[in-house]
Amino acid sequence: MIESNDLSKTYKGKVRALESVSFRIDKRIVSFIGRNGAGKTTLLRILSTQLRPTSGTATVLGFDVMKEAQEIRKRIVSIPQEASTIGVLTPMEHVKMFLVARGFSFKAANDESLRALNEVELGEAKFRPADTLSGGMKRKVFVAMAFAANADVTFLDEPTTGLDPVSRFEVWSALKNLTGDVVLTTHYMEEAQELSDEVVLVDSGRILEKGEVKGLLRRFRGKVRVETNREGSGEFRIGRTFVSYVEESEAEKYLKNGFNMRRITLDDLFLVRGVEFEP
Repeated sequence: MIESNDLSKTYKGKVRALESVSFRIDKRIVSFIGRNGAGKTTLLRILSTQLRPTSGTATVLGFDVMKEAQEIRKRIVSIPQEASTIGVLTPMEHVKMFLVARGFSFKAANDESLRALNEVELGEAKFRPADTLSGGMKRKVFVAMAFAANADVTFLDEPTTGLDPVSRFEVWSALKNLTGDVVLTTHYMEEAQELSDEVVLVDSGRILEKGEVKGLLRRFRGKVRVETNREGSGEFRIGRTFVSYVEESEAEKYLKNGFNMRRITLDDLFLVRGVEFEP
């Protein structure tokens, strides 16, 4: 689906956002995860033909992002993090306008908008002004656009940033039902773990690791994370918290000694960079 080779991007002022990024992904839902400023948004903008790389190459659906951008744009939908609805317009109007702009006839745009809004459970709200909708419903308007467009690939940048847990869950449910492939960026590890067939870890403009969630977490098999603020009581320190990874069979004695226990998630891939486990 998507491939890059030595992709780099340096902004004015010599700020390097991406550095020699190479990867190939062909899963249905792929998440690029990492901290704010890791380079995720820059990468997504290049892949969706909104930004030119400084060097290197990338292809989407077999088309070159530099030489064949128009071919890519016919086949994708890109929803930026800052996308927002227009208060006086209804979900139906938002989706219809989007489809007409993509070349749909008015009748086809009407039919596909109805189908898409029902698909993301916005059918009953299709004629409500957008400024009366919840945060999750507003984001689902943009997911409906992707449904209606029948895009081969949908790019979403931080699709649930700022949403409450219920709204976030609503958006997750809608994204899972998209018919094409989905590429998203997020710094919510729970979101990536819930949605993704594959995740790509990005930090400081580089790809650290890539794979299915189960495979990436295999190194933690049989372990739990324990935390304390007791000085010198962990393998390493994150802020004022001391962290260790111990066998599940040992967890009870740590709990009795005042440690907190956490289940293993994708967060741990970032916490233990440089901490090795037996394969």
